[in-house]
Amino acid sequence: MGIPAAFRWLSNKYPKIVSPVVEELPLTMEDGTIIPVDATRPNPNGEEFDNLYLDMNGIVHPCSHPEDKPAPEDEEEMMIEIFKYTERVVNMVRPRKLLMIAVDGVAPRAKMNQQRSRRFRAAQEAKEKEEDKEKLLVMLKQQNGGVLKAESTEAVIKKAFDSNSITPGTPFMDILAASLRYWCAYKLNTDPAWAKMKVIISDATVPGEGEHKIMNFVRSQRNSPEHDPNTRHVIYGLDADLIMLGLATHEPHFRVLREDVFFQDSKARMCKLCGQKGHDASSCRGETKEKDGEHDEKDKPQFLKPFIWLHVSIFREYLAVELNVPGLPFKFDLERAIDDWVFMCFFVGNDFLPHLPALEIREGGIDTLIGIWKDNLPQMGGYVTKDGHVDLERAQFILAGLAKQEDAIFRKRKEVDERREAGFKRRKLQQERENGRNNYRPSDRPAVPALPAGITHDMVVNRKATDDSSVANKSAASVLRAQIQGLKAETANPSDSSEPSGEQTSPASALGKRKAELLEEDNASTPASASDTEAAEEEAGDSVRLWEEGYQDRYYQQKFHVDPSDIEFRHKVARAYVEGLAWVLMYYFQGCPSWEWFYPYHYAPFAADFVDLGKMTINFEKGRISRPFEQLMSVLPAASRHAIPEIYHELMTKEDSEIIDFYPEDFEIDLNGKKMAWQGIALLPFIDMPRLLDAMEPKTKLLSADDARRNSPGKDVLLLSDGHPTLYDHITVQFYSKKAGQSSFELDPKESDGLSGRVEKIENYLPHGSLAYPLERSAFPDVDYDRSLSVHYHMPASSHTHKSMLLRGVELSKPALDRSDIELLKRGGQNSGRGGGYRGGSFRGNGRGGRGGNNYGPGGNNGRNDRGSSYQQSQQGYGNGYGNGGGRGGYGGGGGYSDGGGNNRYGGGNSYSAPPPAWQSAPPPPGYPGFGTGLPPPPPAHFAGGGRYNQGYGGGNDRYGAPPPAPAPGYSGGGGRGGSGGGGGGYRGGYQGGNQGGNQSGYQGQQQPRGPPPNGQDRRYDNRGHDNRDNRDRNYRRY
Repeated sequence: MGIPAAFRWLSNKYPKIVSPVVEELPLTMEDGTIIPVDATRPNPNGEEFDNLYLDMNGIVHPCSHPEDKPAPEDEEEMMIEIFKYTERVVNMVRPRKLLMIAVDGVAPRAKMNQQRSRRFRAAQEAKEKEEDKEKLLVMLKQQNGGVLKAESTEAVIKKAFDSNSITPGTPFMDILAASLRYWCAYKLNTDPAWAKMKVIISDATVPGEGEHKIMNFVRSQRNSPEHDPNTRHVIYGLDADLIMLGLATHEPHFRVLREDVFFQDSKARMCKLCGQKGHDASSCRGETKEKDGEHDEKDKPQFLKPFIWLHVSIFREYLAVELNVPGLPFKFDLERAIDDWVFMCFFVGNDFLPHLPALEIREGGIDTLIGIWKDNLPQMGGYVTKDGHVDLERAQFILAGLAKQEDAIFRKRKEVDERREAGFKRRKLQQERENGRNNYRPSDRPAVPALPAGITHDMVVNRKATDDSSVANKSAASVLRAQIQGLKAETANPSDSSEPSGEQTSPASALGKRKAELLEEDNASTPASASDTEAAEEEAGDSVRLWEEGYQDRYYQQKFHVDPSDIEFRHKVARAYVEGLAWVLMYYFQGCPSWEWFYPYHYAPFAADFVDLGKMTINFEKGRISRPFEQLMSVLPAASRHAIPEIYHELMTKEDSEIIDFYPEDFEIDLNGKKMAWQGIALLPFIDMPRLLDAMEPKTKLLSADDARRNSPGKDVLLLSDGHPTLYDHITVQFYSKKAGQSSFELDPKESDGLSGRVEKIENYLPHGSLAYPLERSAFPDVDYDRSLSVHYHMPASSHTHKSMLLRGVELSKPALDRSDIELLKRGGQNSGRGGGYRGGSFRGNGRGGRGGNNYGPGGNNGRNDRGSSYQQSQQGYGNGYGNGGGRGGYGGGGGYSDGGGNNRYGGGNSYSAPPPAWQSAPPPPGYPGFGTGLPPPPPAHFAGGGRYNQGYGGGNDRYGAPPPAPAPGYSGGGGRGGSGGGGGGYRGGYQGGNQGGNQSGYQGQQQPRGPPPNGQDRRYDNRGHDNRDNRDRNYRRY
């Protein structure tokens, strides 16, 4: 599901849902012998798992076009990389009963629109990269006297793998299906850990997105009376919607497995120019790569990024606390509340609808909706959803509550953007000064010809660094090869949400998924490219100006091209959006309600446009499932027509084609208020499916037999080995013995170790034959006597709606949250609280209090932190009416406790009235040392104004001020700027707890500072704690 930054937000707000995976790796002996992992041994994570589900597109993409090493030379190498990665995941989880591998098949029409946008943009970017490579070749030839080695020229000419080929119906997907069937059968023959395991492969010929095919399977098993409610499930994938889908199953023993996308390895930093580690392109000198071995033949140890678990069971515990509303006129039902939470997440983003303009997850959009939901739940008289169906009258409460906040949210967003932009410019200027860049005059720099935007900066640096022509000649080929690899990696862009995209990946790393979203998600630790940085400096043209009066009229006029007075059109768009919400909800909880429905607009309405929802009646017809080639013609641009049978090509390229308008080479990208092009909206025409089918029909009749096979729907395949204690014999007797006669039968869960469904004999298949490796170079061996068995598998049909409930007999895990976790969550967790408060982000150190919430009670944020403290306890603001925004309380801070008048008694900028007496003496929360409760004494006279240094008591109280314990000589109380700042904590401006810094009593050292630093220089004296000191403290650095 397309919720940018969702995983980061969830793991920050609910920290215990994430834990590291304990992984055993193969051992390499001194003689080079590799001892593989013995997966028959107990799982080192301390728990055994029954079923593992692989959302396979999250593996296929990064293995076919990795981002930090050369791409595989051909499809066979890609398949081998896929085998390696899959085996690593299986060995981590060690499923004891079932492995399901699900590849994306034909998607519902609602998803095709998003796939179309991503694939067209991927093709456009690939074209730009090819043009850059040609310019790069010309430039390097000029640098080297018109001479360039043949191998370098070939590197330029060779095109990168087209990731658009990873779409159902292409020859690549046909090879993938055959390869997966071979590899699973091979493992069933050779790996003891697979002996008793059943394997289901749902390849791209089976309609449906991979993760939703998996969820259909889980729901189908829950409907069986024989289902074990304590089954342990693990699903691998990178999409945030796997978390939502896991919740939607109401199977409490569920985990999501994924790479730790936030793990950073400094040693893995690699230059895209020369391909060597330890520096980046900006500092590359183009030096020849050092060989490891006489001919550089020695293999380098590959860095493997660690994996993490996301525990759905612990997530349920958090939601049980957060969603509980005391004093309800009806019984609280956690399962129904969880469903409502999932439903509210759809407003923030998904793969089928644009998110509402007022809601951004980084701005606390989900928290805003939760606040509205909790405030309105008693009046609504019940929950918004039930078993995948939405109560529209109750949904109206949520949208009406959001509509009240819309104007304030847009204004606040503008204020935050302006502050962020000012901070960015300030930091850039400071960095330039530190680097001495302002010492250069323009005349000092050599003139350089204009180059493609993506390579100008790095190549200019490289050119200056390698002024010596002999060095340039020696390194040009290696630089070119590395640059080409960089261009290839950047070209390999994802084309759909189940497809990876790049977050600083490891070899064969599954981090290619949803590149734009994940890059934005990880922007705190991922350096921006030069072009992105330059783009960020430019103001994005936003003529709608949501923060100004009249934005609704401007929005509909510019985005929808309608008369601003046409209010009925706005309601029409809102009704279509509500249909979409109902469609997505059913898709998540019951399966696809309609294969043909889609949202027919590029933009979402405002919350204020949703009126009279209770009068709507929504019904869906199942509709017709598209065939693979129809989807290819719907989502691929003409540039990727090599993946489509040639017979259709003229429909995409000839000017007189009746559907040529479906395939524009150039199209507008609306930044829609964003700064980066990849954040914009591709304004492509929607496919008119009847027109497309009419144009394709006469040509479809002329397909070859092999193409016709690829255009036909397939079936799931069940594989197992003769090591299975009961099911293997049962199937062979039914299908292949003398008594055999039936072609299909229902599985007995007692015989199949809990698996329900129907199996069907595969035509022309006989057991005990040979197993042939399907690719050319025989990287894996043929198996002369195949001890595995393959049959078609059909999930059990359900005669009733899947219920949102725990099954009888379930045994819940021991609670993972303790009292302090619960209290922290109630106070706002590590993210902003209710009311749309912005999360200040987990930056470093001394925080400035954020603003309170807008309408819906306790809210605000944990402030923006500048430096020093790593302790991220969030504070709660007190919404509208209680003083809007913190300040740097404490002595000499920027906005401390005032005397109630217009002047700040203790120096600084803002003035705030005193908190009520009851709050002044409020007890500190348990478990956090160094919190005070009373009024601070007057500051020393010589610290009366402006200065933030030396003995500046930092406060350290999330309850509006505190005198910390008496400081040791020369050090401040907890939370001051490392003993040199008095800005943190103290009396919060307003009634907002903004700073997390002051939670310790200061250093207990004996060193005496020489005296206060010069006024205005306080930031120079910030420093993190070290040695044996708690890292939440900061020490005083002498000057």
